[in-house]
Amino acid sequence: MLAGLIFAVQDADDRPGALAATLPFAGVTVIEYQARLLIAAGVSQIVVVVARLTPELLGAVARIGGRGVAVDTVRSAGEAAARLHPLSHLLVLADGLVTTESVLLPLTREKGDVLLVTPEGEADTGFELIGGGDAWAGVARLDGRRLGEVAAMPRDYDVQSALLHVAAQAGALRLVLPEDERRSGHGVERRRETLEARSRAVVAATLATRPGWFNRWVVRPLARLALPPLMRRHVPTTALAGAATVLGLAGLAGLWVGQLTIGLLIALFGVATAALATSFAWLRDEAAIARVMEVLVRGVPALAALLLGHSIDVETGELTALVLALALVAAVGLGERASGRARPIGWGDPPAYLVVLAAGTLLGLPLLGLVAATLYAIVTLALAIEALRASA
Repeated sequence: MLAGLIFAVQDADDRPGALAATLPFAGVTVIEYQARLLIAAGVSQIVVVVARLTPELLGAVARIGGRGVAVDTVRSAGEAAARLHPLSHLLVLADGLVTTESVLLPLTREKGDVLLVTPEGEADTGFELIGGGDAWAGVARLDGRRLGEVAAMPRDYDVQSALLHVAAQAGALRLVLPEDERRSGHGVERRRETLEARSRAVVAATLATRPGWFNRWVVRPLARLALPPLMRRHVPTTALAGAATVLGLAGLAGLWVGQLTIGLLIALFGVATAALATSFAWLRDEAAIARVMEVLVRGVPALAALLLGHSIDVETGELTALVLALALVAAVGLGERASGRARPIGWGDPPAYLVVLAAGTLLGLPLLGLVAATLYAIVTLALAIEALRASA
């Protein structure tokens, strides 16, 4: 059984009386963001170690409990040990830690006690020194019995530090935090004004984990440019999702009335906006909006291909383009199911095929763009099938 252990003890550096764990982060609080990462990693119970219960912390804990996991607040290691299953393993996050799923997941696959560390000379100010030239990078996977060892210590100890040093002295495996993860926003943060910079890095890191060159070369630069001002102005996710929907529908309407170039470009911008809205919704824990935007990212390119094929056939009096569009949609559907999320960057996906369609139409060769997109989808499907055969 995997349980999460979060610390909400330290005060914010720039907000007297407020806990660092309750500072706003991407539309939620730091502790809610931490809880979402733990839930995504597979924990079924979360224990929060507190020094005092503020109204902001109580509200955050209540919202975490609404996600379907058991949440307990405790004041000592003994109370924490009493709330946990005797055979549980702990996924521990430091007070005020901001990180990404890609940091947590490798630790969930390890056995025994594991500490994520960074060289002492390269450690952020919020990382705690643990000896041996290392500093704790804020994430650990520990046997639940370590809490019992800490509970036997004098009561004036700091639970986080004591637990960390008990694990270090027991010979816990030390995994070094990759340098690129440090650039992706990983760190302990207790200042509201600097959390925005970390949120930008986390958004970029989240987009980087998504497959496809469209996300890397189109959506990520757009996110770096657009999301910071949107976050500063507290723009609701529904507004961004609404804009994506309007743009997508406008692009499809343009294709329907025969404005092929304008329609495809507007549809393409709508898909990029929907991808941004998906990341925004993920950060703010708005799962319903994220699902709708994922449907838009896949649905608009499919409908655009069909409308493009129909418009071409209206001009030529044939059915060749529509048949190609149907083949494209079928190949894309099968390829998406076969390839999953782990795929080489060169493989196609719905937004990428929409880019090919738009490029062909801009060159005045919409049928050639449709042929190219269909061939691209078929090649991607063939590669995905071969990858599945090789892994079987």
